[in-house]
Amino acid sequence: MNSGAGGSGCSGGGGDRDGTGAAERSRRGSPGEDGFAPSALGTREHWDAVYERELQTFQEYGDTGEIWFGEESMNRLIRWMQKRKIPLDASVLDIGTGNGVFLVELAKFGFSNITGIDYSPSAIQLSGSIIEKEGLSNIKLKVEDFLNLSTKLSGFHICIDKGTFDAISLNPDNAIEKRKQYVKSLSGALNVKGFFLITSCNWTKEELLDEFSEAAATIHLQNFFIYKFIFISTLFDSSVLSTFIRVMWIELLRMKPSEQCLIPGFELFEELPTPTFSFGGRSGNSVTALVFQKT
Repeated sequence: MNSGAGGSGCSGGGGDRDGTGAAERSRRGSPGEDGFAPSALGTREHWDAVYERELQTFQEYGDTGEIWFGEESMNRLIRWMQKRKIPLDASVLDIGTGNGVFLVELAKFGFSNITGIDYSPSAIQLSGSIIEKEGLSNIKLKVEDFLNLSTKLSGFHICIDKGTFDAISLNPDNAIEKRKQYVKSLSGALNVKGFFLITSCNWTKEELLDEFSEAAATIHLQNFFIYKFIFISTLFDSSVLSTFIRVMWIELLRMKPSEQCLIPGFELFEELPTPTFSFGGRSGNSVTALVFQKT
C-alpha cells in the first residue's frame, strides 16, 4: 500500500507524486468520530491507480518512485535492527510494501528472509520489477490484504509498517473496525516476543499506545472468554450455559482497558528518534516511530 512510494499523505521527499496533497490530521471539526476525516487515501481504488501510474513511470523511465518518509526512515529502522542484533535470517514482513524499496535496502544489508505484501497487484508488480533490476532473488512478494491475511503468513520475527496503518485510518468505510482488524491480523502474523516497528505521521506516541496496547489486550481478552466458554460448555447443560454467557459479557463490558492489560498484547519496547520542528515556541515531531513487542 504505502511503505515505499505513496502513503497516507506524509511525504519524506517533499514531493506529491500522486497529486492528492497531504492528508492532514483533523481533530477539529472532523466528520470522523475517531478524529480523522475520511479520505480517498484510505481506499484500495486510490492506491491501485497510484501504482498503475508508478509502474508505467518505472517501465518508461526507470524511476522507482518516492521513498516514503525519506531515506532516513529506512536507515532508522535498519540501524535499530542492527543495534538489537536481529539475526540476518530472521523472518521480516513489510506490511504495505508499495514499491518495495525498503525490501531492497534490507536485502542489501544482508537480511535473507524478507517478505513484502500489498493489496495492490500493481504495487507488487512494480516492486518485483525493481527487485529484479537490482539483481536480488531472496525476496518474497505476495498480493495480500493485511486485513484479510492468509493464515500461511504467520510466525514472523519482525513486522514493519511505514504508513499503512495511517492509510487504513483514513478509510471512509468504518475505519475504526478496520483498525481493530489490523491489530488482530498483526497479532496473528507476529511471533510471541516478536517486534513490530511502526512509522506514522498521523498518530502520536500516546495514541498508538492506546491503539495497539489496549486493542490487542481486548482481542486476547475476548479469545480468553471464548475458550472459557468452550471449556464450560463441555461440563454443564444449556440453562447453566445461558447464565454463564450473560455473566461473561457483563464482565467483559465493565472492564476498563487498564484492567485488560493482564491479558497478553503489545508492549512499547522503544521509541525511535525522529526529526523535530519548532513553532510558536513549542517543539514537536512530525513523525512518530515506535517499536512494540508482542507479549
